[in-house]
Amino acid sequence: MEINEDTGARPARGGNPVSRRWLLGASAGAFLAVGCTKESQDSQVDLANKAKAEDPLRNRAAVAGPSGVLGANFNEDPTRVDKAALDALGATWVRGFVLMETIKDGTNPLEQRAIRKLLELHGQGFGTILALKFQFSKKNQTVPSPTGEEMKAELAAVDKVLEAVLDKVDILTVGNEPFLETHTGERLTKLNPFYQEVAKHVIAYREKQFPDGCRTHLYMGALNHLDDPEMVSAATREWIEFVNETPQLEGLDIHPHVTSAQAAQKYLDYVRHWLDDDKKFLVTEFSLVNHYANQMTRNIPADFVVAHEDELDTITRETKVWELLKLARDQRFTQQQWNDFLRMSPWFESRKHFMRDEVRKYRETNQLAVATYGVVQGQAMVTGIDEDKKPWMLNSLYVPLTVQHDEAGELPHNYTVFDDFTSLQREQDRLPVQPTNARM
Repeated sequence: MEINEDTGARPARGGNPVSRRWLLGASAGAFLAVGCTKESQDSQVDLANKAKAEDPLRNRAAVAGPSGVLGANFNEDPTRVDKAALDALGATWVRGFVLMETIKDGTNPLEQRAIRKLLELHGQGFGTILALKFQFSKKNQTVPSPTGEEMKAELAAVDKVLEAVLDKVDILTVGNEPFLETHTGERLTKLNPFYQEVAKHVIAYREKQFPDGCRTHLYMGALNHLDDPEMVSAATREWIEFVNETPQLEGLDIHPHVTSAQAAQKYLDYVRHWLDDDKKFLVTEFSLVNHYANQMTRNIPADFVVAHEDELDTITRETKVWELLKLARDQRFTQQQWNDFLRMSPWFESRKHFMRDEVRKYRETNQLAVATYGVVQGQAMVTGIDEDKKPWMLNSLYVPLTVQHDEAGELPHNYTVFDDFTSLQREQDRLPVQPTNARM
């Protein structure tokens, strides 16, 4: 891609540099237009048809990728995620990630719970997305060199996952949140070489095992904090450049966990500025969790105290939001109590349609492949609640760990966002029933 050497900026979208693919097509068109003979035209058509038939990428493209889908995300914890829960939402797609260190440590991919759940849901007709999560940000960990011995172990683990999921999951993303899962000092140096090597390995594996085409589409993992100038660097641009320059990669993922819709827009603006027009993007995680985190030391709404102090006799006007969430975890609210708490909290009520509004924006770009939203509260969300814990529990469509429910009935759900999610579902996003490749 052409970059301005003085500013490092890409030309505006109206002046995007033309791609090599476009130039090849334009050159062929010009050749036919300037008066070549019918015989030479026929020869050119024959060559083009032969190339198309022999190119596995062309065959693979016949398995159309998703466009504008809204699905459900469970990250690493698929507890309570099943066909019934997804059907109640109208959801047709689901996403999770696999911790690659567990595969390196000997876990059979077919026994790893996120993979097992995705394959189960695939068999039930759902579209599926799996992210490969490499965790290099822990103490004493480092990103492997692409040519080192440790890289061989990483790629061996990747091969085990590929053997289990290729041609079954619909989308595989290389990396989960690479810039957050890498030490700061290695983001500009080691991060891109490692992930590029993994991506090339995945591409080569897919080509070798599925020369006639594979229904699994490939994306690069998610960019974070694009609303923070200090987190945007030459490394993030290189991440996108690699996607642009690699035809087997259909796009990349973003995770806008933000404080406002304005902050989320910065993600969209950045990616649309740098990503080529023929590429797509995923949004497999997005939320206002950073906004909610800023409210944890607020007093709960006085109206809520008046309405429910007889039932919740430990609350007062001085009770903090985080204390109320802990109380909900300990004794579980009724659906009405939970709804009232959110409805009476201006910081939630004023932004209750964030998910709906963001999905509409993503769809308007015509470059969204799939967005997925947190589907159900996990145990980690309600463990160790204090004023500093991020309130992920507020982002889930289902809230069974803070709201009472009948075990035989529908899971309790989150105020407003549940209804918005169901209203955004489209019949066109359901996958056609396809036989599983006999090779698998």
